[in-house]
Amino acid sequence: MLRQPQEKRTLNQNLMLASSSAFVAGITDVVGLLAFLAFTSNVTGHVANLAKNILQQNLNDIIIFVLWLLMFMIGSFTSNFIVQSLKHKSSYRAHSVPIILEIIVLLFVAIYGHKFYQETEIERKIVIGSLLFAMGLQNGLVSNISGGLIKSTHLTGLFTDLGSELADWLHPKTKESQIVKNKIYVRLTVLTFFIFGGLVGGYFFNIYEFKVFYFVPVILLTILYYDMLPVFFHKVYQVIYPTKTKITKN
Repeated sequence: MLRQPQEKRTLNQNLMLASSSAFVAGITDVVGLLAFLAFTSNVTGHVANLAKNILQQNLNDIIIFVLWLLMFMIGSFTSNFIVQSLKHKSSYRAHSVPIILEIIVLLFVAIYGHKFYQETEIERKIVIGSLLFAMGLQNGLVSNISGGLIKSTHLTGLFTDLGSELADWLHPKTKESQIVKNKIYVRLTVLTFFIFGGLVGGYFFNIYEFKVFYFVPVILLTILYYDMLPVFFHKVYQVIYPTKTKITKN
């Protein structure tokens, strides 16, 4: 999922990245909504609230919403800056570092929420900002990897793209219908797993509360280690069958 650059990616690789990242975004968004009454995987609602508070001249809230918007943007900036800095060394390394940062942020939220959270307003604002930064990291990364095809943390643009692509697919003058169909498969996968993640997150938050955030890094770790499995199995094969490996090399 992480090793292949956008121009060499297969449909299956994009579907796996879309499903796993959208599942994470769905969990994070619903749990953030239940815990803090705020969306934490996108910024559309925060922009509307910013405009409302500007009209009402609520300076403190204006500052908070601006900071939240910046946290999402800084997350995306950080993700893409890391990718651009490391991709000449290794696509896998460039793509894995933002996920590691996301895991660290989500673990911070899990530990703080589970052990220390006192439900004060300042704590709420800091945790929401942290989650927006994590989702900015993820959205910037998957968009970079897929060449803009996958945006796993918000659905407004997804429905716009899906509507356009359905029109292209059904139009009689469309020539490369398989390419359009593949894009539709990816959009529907993001939508399905975002909803599924939201259902899972909401159900388990009612039982375990902030402990749910311990589960999300596990999903991200599977994304990290999925690309390493072929290397792992190859090394195991070399240990078990060293003679065959040498013969193959010769």
